[in-house]
Amino acid sequence: MDMRFRPIEDRIAWIFSQAQQYADQIAAGRSGDAGGTVGSTVLASLECMDGRLHLPSATGTLPDRFVSFRNLGGIFDLGWPYLSELLADRVDAAGAQGRRVLLLLTYHFSRGSRSRGCAGFHCDRAAAMRHAEGLRRQALSAFGRAGERVYPLVCGFETDEDALILHAPGGDCLDLAAVGADGFGSLQDSLQRLLPDMPQSIQRDLLPLLFNNVAHIAEIRQQQRDLDREHCEWMIGVGRGFDFLRLPNTALLVGPYDPDLSHPISTAATIIRSNMERGRIPDDGFFLLASMPVGAGEFDATRAALKSAFLADFAARLVREEEPWLAERMHLRSAIFHPDSGRLEILDQQDSPRLSGHA
Repeated sequence: MDMRFRPIEDRIAWIFSQAQQYADQIAAGRSGDAGGTVGSTVLASLECMDGRLHLPSATGTLPDRFVSFRNLGGIFDLGWPYLSELLADRVDAAGAQGRRVLLLLTYHFSRGSRSRGCAGFHCDRAAAMRHAEGLRRQALSAFGRAGERVYPLVCGFETDEDALILHAPGGDCLDLAAVGADGFGSLQDSLQRLLPDMPQSIQRDLLPLLFNNVAHIAEIRQQQRDLDREHCEWMIGVGRGFDFLRLPNTALLVGPYDPDLSHPISTAATIIRSNMERGRIPDDGFFLLASMPVGAGEFDATRAALKSAFLADFAARLVREEEPWLAERMHLRSAIFHPDSGRLEILDQQDSPRLSGHA
């Protein structure tokens, strides 16, 4: 049976098992380079919270090779204080190691139906593209000329076939759904023509991901996956530390970046309710998991627990206020994530450091 149709208790247990498998793989040294690196390039992406958008699956890459920032519609502003700090820290750390950052500025849409597009932009692909291009300009302003430290790349994601579309600043694009299986060399030539200013080291590291995406698209075309083209998420993840989620269309992930978190969380709850009402998932429950990563400081675990508890309370209160029917089906937990080990530590509900009266 498809996991999404199993009882909610089984689905939650499966989430925890996925987290444990991820930690086991890191412990065994099988998960690849930590820290979001491929070759000498650090991969970072600004993405929609949409669970259908899953770059690791689409590019045949392990989740820990991407540093993903998620928000409704892929709507970000590099002036947001927390986001700005995280990106700057990532860029500085990469520079100290002699690495460059490839920053993917993504938007998504559906070729088969406009209504399956991005809710954050009311399914308006052109508006989503304009926003991504605005982020590219912000990144150039914040980090300097393209390729010196950061190469910002506008990248579309077509959710029917998981196809990537790379956009050059002048308007040209490379749509991998239209690329044949002619081999690595022709794809390399196409990338070079489209983005001649991209540093050779980034091209070298990006090409295998693009080649994998071409193969992935071919596999998708052999499958019957009508349901998967629609939203089928049954989990909302709020915070950071969800690298262990390797199955697309499982969770709506809301990062803690937007100064107004209520809008993306409310939208996520509306999508979950719609999934239940349309029979895409059972209506026996959904999982709301808050998580924050632990740093290296002496008290960072305590601070991460406080942040996670706050996010869990904030999101749960919002669901209760705006979606009371859905709130009756909510299973709520908070956790902290240990990046070095990949371990997700579930906080005991009795000991979770919440303020009284905010449960």
